[in-house]
Amino acid sequence: MNKRIGVYPGTFDPITRGHADIIRRGAKLVDWLIIGVTTNPSKNPMFSNEERLDMVRREVADMHLDNVEVVGFNALLMKFAKAQNASVIVRGLRAVADFEYEYQMAGMNQQLDDDIETVFLMADVSLQPIASKLVKEIAVYGGDISPFVSEAVCDDVVARVEKTGRKGDY
Repeated sequence: MNKRIGVYPGTFDPITRGHADIIRRGAKLVDWLIIGVTTNPSKNPMFSNEERLDMVRREVADMHLDNVEVVGFNALLMKFAKAQNASVIVRGLRAVADFEYEYQMAGMNQQLDDDIETVFLMADVSLQPIASKLVKEIAVYGGDISPFVSEAVCDDVVARVEKTGRKGDY
């Protein structure tokens, strides 16, 4: 029997409670879930690729899921998914604006490889407002990000902000 492999891609800069929710739920839908940590210089990352990989690996280890692995990639998503033998792309949705973007991406991905399906998971209602970009912005201006990220990630973000300066570019 073939294993159903899914890929949940993202920059995870930083990984939030919303991401963790999608990982937990996505892991229930497939036999094996690969968290694909990708590069995206246009998002002006706070953390390097290696730092984000380490952060996501630590968070996934804390979830105690035996069917999840974390892999870095810097390629077209569909090529990465194919190389992982994935049949499913897992994407999280928070709001209508997410849907419009994700709908367009799913359509393009289907054009590239119609053997790989995209599955959308709605974020838990309590987690819908959380976005990595907003978490970083709140931290840069001295706000409390602990409701949005784990304690370890909170420590990582606060340390980075202190190192680079409150209103510094990240």
